[in-house]
Amino acid sequence: MERTYKKIEIVGSSEKSFAEATKNAVAKACQSLRNVDWFEVSEMRGLVEKGTVKEFQVTVKIGFRLEEQPT
Repeated sequence: MERTYKKIEIVGSSEKSFAEATKNAVAKACQSLRNVDWFEVSEMRGLVEKGTVKEFQVTVKIGFRLEEQPT
């Protein structure tokens, strides 16, 4: 079976960790997209306030399968 994917890029955040920021981004994508099959973290960064890490941020590429159109 042939599959075709579309890839989008979103940013997730968390006050706890990069892993939690990734989970948040993927969960949110799955709420609005069908057929999500994979993700790829392309950037990691954070917000610093008063000398401490306040927030973790990740840029995530989300891959989802395009649906077959009836012929």
